[in-house]
Amino acid sequence: MSDSDPVPGGRPGEAERATALSSELTGQGVHGVVLAYVDTAGITRVKTVPTAKLASAAAWGVGMSPVFDTFLADDSIVATDVLGSPDGDLRLYPDLDRLTVLAAQPGWAWAPVDRLTQEGAPHPACGRTVLRRTVAGAAERHGISFKAAVEVEWSVGRGDADGDAFVPAVSGPAYGAVRQVELSDCAADLLAALAAQGVDVEQFHPEYAAGQFEISVGALDPVAAADHSLLVRQTIRAVSMRHGLRVSFAPAVAGEGVGNGGHLHLSAWRDGTNLHAGGAGRYGMTAEAESFVAGVLGHLPALTAMTAPSPASRLRLRPSQWAGVFTAWGRETREAALRIVTGTAGIRGRAANLEVKPVDLAANPYLALASVIAAGLDGIVSSTPLPEETTGDPARLDPAGAAARGVRRLPVGLAESVEAFRADDVLREALGGVLADAVIAVRLGEAEAAEGLDDDGVAAAYRWKY
Repeated sequence: MSDSDPVPGGRPGEAERATALSSELTGQGVHGVVLAYVDTAGITRVKTVPTAKLASAAAWGVGMSPVFDTFLADDSIVATDVLGSPDGDLRLYPDLDRLTVLAAQPGWAWAPVDRLTQEGAPHPACGRTVLRRTVAGAAERHGISFKAAVEVEWSVGRGDADGDAFVPAVSGPAYGAVRQVELSDCAADLLAALAAQGVDVEQFHPEYAAGQFEISVGALDPVAAADHSLLVRQTIRAVSMRHGLRVSFAPAVAGEGVGNGGHLHLSAWRDGTNLHAGGAGRYGMTAEAESFVAGVLGHLPALTAMTAPSPASRLRLRPSQWAGVFTAWGRETREAALRIVTGTAGIRGRAANLEVKPVDLAANPYLALASVIAAGLDGIVSSTPLPEETTGDPARLDPAGAAARGVRRLPVGLAESVEAFRADDVLREALGGVLADAVIAVRLGEAEAAEGLDDDGVAAAYRWKY
C-alpha cells in the first residue's frame, strides 16, 4: 500500500491496473472485494464485488444511494434540504493503492472508496474527499503536511453471552498480564493478520475497563491513517469472531465505567521538519505548532460534533476518567483534552505530536481528522496564542482558576455540541454546507432517538452498532 494520497475516479490506466490486480487476487484465492466507507453517523457501510468485477468498479464505480449520509446508527433516516430522499445515485470508486488482501477473512480483499456523482464530480458529503481537500489546502496555502494515527480501543465480550449482553471475555486488572495471557491466541493471530496486511503496529495491550484492549499504529498521511482505522477494526472483528468472541468499538458498552476511545495523534510538518519539536516554544514546539494547538483548543466544543458524535459518547466523556472533557492542554497530561506528546529524548524530531483525547470510534475518522486539522490551521492563520498549561486533573480546579486558564467543560450532550458547531463558521466551511447540514441533522436525530433512555439504555442501544 502506498502512503501517498491518490486522486479517485477513473484515472488513466486504472481499469487496466484493476484487471491485473484481479488476476493476482484470483491466483491468491480471493473471490470478493469489500468496498468500504464511513457515513455521517460513524457506521462503516460496504458493498462488495466479485474479484472479476474489480476492473469495472475501478472504471465506472459501484452504485450506492446518497441517502446513507443521513442514516442514523439504528438505520432510521433523517433529512436535510439536499440529502435523505430516495432519489439519486452515487458511485463508489475503490482506491487501488489501498487494496488489501484480508488475512483474517480468507477469500476476501478490502479497499476504501471515494464517492463520486454519476457525472464524475466529488460527492460533497464524502468525508474522505473532505479530508483530502483539507490536507491538500494545507500544503498549497501553508506548505504544511501532516502525519496522523488513530488509536483503537475495544471491548472483548464472550460470543456465547445471552442476547445482546456484554460479558467480558477476559478477567484480571487493567494493563494486567492475566488479560494478555487469556487473549493470547487471539491476539497473536491478530498481530499476524495486521502484519500480513501491511499495518505497522506500535503497541498492543490490555486497557483500563473490563475486557478492554488497545492497538496503536504507526503514523501515516491523514487519509491513509483514517483508512487504517477502518482496516484495523475490520481485522479485529474478523479475528475475534474466529475465536468465538464478540467485540465492540462503541464509546461505552455499559452505563458506568470507562469507555472506548479513538484518540487522534497529529503532527504538522514543513520541508521534512516536525513543527512540534526543536522550536523555541513550550516543550520544543515552534510558534506555528503552539498556534495549531491553540486553534484546536479554541474549536474543541464544536469539534465534539465530529469527534464524539453518539449519544453513547457522553457516557465516556466524564471527568476524571482520562477522557479529556475540559478545554485544557498539558504535556503528558492524560486528563487534558489535548496532550502534548514530546517523545523520548533523542527521537523527538520524529515522535513529538499532539494527542486529541475527546474522540471515540463512533466518529467518522475522515471527518474528525479534517475538522481537527481545519481548527489547527485556523490557529496558525490567526497566530492564536496558546494559553497557560494545565497540570493534574482540571476537574479539581476552583472556578476562578479554571476561568483564568480558559478551562471549561466540553458539551455534555449532542444538542450542546450541535449548538457549538452551528456557531463555528470555520468548521462548517471546512466541511461544506451539504455535509455540515448532514452532521447537524444526524446528531439531532441521534439525540432524539436516545431521548428518554437512561445510561444503561443508551449503552445497550449502541453497544453493537460500532
